Amino acid sequence: MDILNVLEKATQINSVSGSENEIRKFISDNVKKYCNELSVDAMGNLIAHKKGSGKKIMFAAHMDEIGIIVTDIDDKGFVRFSSVGGLNLRNLVNLRVRFANGVEGVIGAEEESFKDKPAISKLYVDLGAADKKEAEKIVSIGDTASFVGRFVKCGDKVVSKALDNRVGCAILMQALSEIKDCENDLYFVFTTQEEVGLRGAKTAAFAINPDIAVAVDVTDTGDTPSAPTMAIELGKGTAIKVMDRSIMCDADVRTMMIETAKKNKIPYQLEIMTDGGTDAGAIHLTRAGIKTGGISVPTRYVHSPSEMASVSDIENSVKLLYNIAIAQW
Repeated sequence: MDILNVLEKATQINSVSGSENEIRKFISDNVKKYCNELSVDAMGNLIAHKKGSGKKIMFAAHMDEIGIIVTDIDDKGFVRFSSVGGLNLRNLVNLRVRFANGVEGVIGAEEESFKDKPAISKLYVDLGAADKKEAEKIVSIGDTASFVGRFVKCGDKVVSKALDNRVGCAILMQALSEIKDCENDLYFVFTTQEEVGLRGAKTAAFAINPDIAVAVDVTDTGDTPSAPTMAIELGKGTAIKVMDRSIMCDADVRTMMIETAKKNKIPYQLEIMTDGGTDAGAIHLTRAGIKTGGISVPTRYVHSPSEMASVSDIENSVKLLYNIAIAQW
């Protein structure tokens, strides 16, 4: 499996939270030959099971991406919307969005009032429609759209929309394809609706009830001029999560991950993310509690159409996940 080819295709699929059908099909088509059992649960999570008699380990990466949802169409044909996931309103003006039917529009703002007090109610999507009737032929209330951001390689870096979290999905897919013989009972779970409340991970973890879980996602960095203080940089290795706003990772799992990285000479960083969370936050509180850790890919400009990550960090994340999966716990 060519992870960069997979990642490019995955990022360009539009699958906003609650509308994950297309990305789920893409992942399913690519992993079905590498697992013993493939299923989809009621929440839409895709679960690839590689059977074993050892520890039951769940790896989770969310399939969904941030976007917008249509809430109203005014008389002039401008589309009003709400957010799906966390959006930086100031960064939305003049961005393009793409709806499931392929139609693109441009986000505009009621300039003066938006400058004074940014609010999503002051934003709209311009479809180029002449009036409401024409716009209603293009989109409907409840339609979702993702941001337009093509996949670009910049040296050791890749830039695209939806690296959060198609990069996590690609890492799970690659590791699964490389695992041949393994004693552990492995579940590779591609979850839904993470961006709107870690919802898919919660039900999947309840059903699987793993001994150990590892969530794979992106994390912020502290290596740009405007970044807050954070000991995470692009190109310095995969990130082993210590904590984020939703979880204090299990100490035993974290120690095992660090020892695995050291043993296999995998460069790593320790992640403390004070703003935001991942599927790990929902998983570790499921049932009577699940020992949970996290692998994170350092990523600049998260929740934008131009997220940036390092290829070497991605590859090292695959190596860490692979070695965690085959380890004797």
